[in-house]
Amino acid sequence: MSVAPPLSLTVCLPQGAEEWAASLNLRLAGQVEASAWRAGDPPADLAVLWKPPPAFFNEQTRLRVAFAAGAGVDGLLALRPPPGLPLIRLEDAGMGVQMAEYVLHALLRWYRQFDRYAAQAQRAEWRPQPPLPKVEWTVGLLGCGVLAHPTVRALQGLGFPVQAWARRPREGGDLPVFTGDEGLNALLASSRVVVAVLPLTPDTQGLLQAERLARMPAGSYFINIARGGLVDETALLDALDRGHLAGAALDVCATEPSGPEHPFWRHPRVQLTPHIAGATLRDEALDQIAEKIRCWLRGEPISGRVSLEAGY
Repeated sequence: MSVAPPLSLTVCLPQGAEEWAASLNLRLAGQVEASAWRAGDPPADLAVLWKPPPAFFNEQTRLRVAFAAGAGVDGLLALRPPPGLPLIRLEDAGMGVQMAEYVLHALLRWYRQFDRYAAQAQRAEWRPQPPLPKVEWTVGLLGCGVLAHPTVRALQGLGFPVQAWARRPREGGDLPVFTGDEGLNALLASSRVVVAVLPLTPDTQGLLQAERLARMPAGSYFINIARGGLVDETALLDALDRGHLAGAALDVCATEPSGPEHPFWRHPRVQLTPHIAGATLRDEALDQIAEKIRCWLRGEPISGRVSLEAGY
């Protein structure tokens, strides 16, 4: 009795594709035969990919399913993958905890006034500041999906009031969840710190424009660990220049990498980092992708399927 050959899997990544292919072969021994993608390769059955070149989908015409090596898929969808091709994204492979760490670092710097103490230290000035009441530091999350959960738990564990906004109604447990335009306005107006954790879709592009930023309380703060396109950068800079926003911690820009001329680098109220808030952890990501492939091979439902209509 003949045994069917393993399915072919192509790995297309900006770097490390050979190592990912070798690791997937170890995790899925005998079930798939993985190799790093090169232009001109014959069509494969499955793909693991991140930031593929435009030629990828033109050449890979036999794909039955594709697995993204990250959680955000706006760049992948911009390449217009074949209609009907199932796309599966990472849900959380160690990224959520890193994002929680990023939010806590920025929040505690402001809440504990470490930014003020750093300025005082430059002047050799020993001046303890009175503690700030935590109850006045409500954190509003724009988005409350899987990646936001570690941030919610960390903030609640430290006693910060937390609320969230989602585009569609959902059960938030003990977390107040706003929805719709009115809910967004209410969350912005009642949050001392607003954290963007939303995917970038046609519906969320430019979500935070001048009018919505103006709804945030005077002296509030903004953290973006999602996508730069969620916010109007000109309006954000204006709000910071006027002092309406006291500060911003930004891990993303509308165009990346951000060039040296971008005003975020030099603005005294901005902390800018190069899109590192939630880096993909290799082994955790490979384990998750391998398990999703096993589910697909068994014909079982797979979590993380991308909705082309929703854009994530």
